[in-house]
Amino acid sequence: QVQLVESGGGLVQAGGSLRLSCAASGRTFSAYAMGWFRQAPGKEREFVAAISWSGGSTDYADSVKGRFTISRANAKNTIYLQMNSLKPEDTAVYYCAADPGSIGVVSTTPRYWGQGTQVTVSS
Repeated sequence: QVQLVESGGGLVQAGGSLRLSCAASGRTFSAYAMGWFRQAPGKEREFVAAISWSGGSTDYADSVKGRFTISRANAKNTIYLQMNSLKPEDTAVYYCAADPGSIGVVSTTPRYWGQGTQVTVSS
């Protein structure tokens, strides 16, 4: 069992930056692929970014490539999402996700989810 707690959301102006964090419980954190998803009001939850257990592989949605960076610190049981050049369309609840499988699995059907943190980008 893995428990995930997100933090770092808030209100920011367009063009600004935020860094989200996701703290995970469990001794096997380093064995999990991790990811970020988001859900805007009235829309389906969508994939944002994923990282392999080692941090050696990453994947991003086209809409955030070049602006967002996912990283992990296994010694701290934490992953991050650095979000730069934010746009109003990035407004959503952002969810952390984890899976013991591959980066491909965590980016589609992760086993564990966090509760989410709100990100609001004003124009």
